[in-house]
Amino acid sequence: MSFIGNFQIPTNTLDLFIRSVDISSYLPGRVRLYSNNLIGNADLEAQIQSQLGSFAEIDSVQTNVTSGSILILYTPERLRQNADLRKVEEYIMTHARRK
Repeated sequence: MSFIGNFQIPTNTLDLFIRSVDISSYLPGRVRLYSNNLIGNADLEAQIQSQLGSFAEIDSVQTNVTSGSILILYTPERLRQNADLRKVEEYIMTHARRK
């Protein structure tokens, strides 16, 4: 593991995004996140949909600007073929409130 990896410092925008939200629950293939910044913010919703939706390994991204909820659905085996997404999933697994 690299020096930066030892300190769990975000190394890309996806990593930074995941660390800026509340990781409510994790099951392989299903992650629920919450962001207070998303509440009432249609522009941020569009950015999240665009950025996360651009990953072929992610099946579905559902957002709710009323609650600030983000639901990400994916096929674990396919997602884990992407090294960056695998790293994010590993972070989520250890930081989710409910598993």
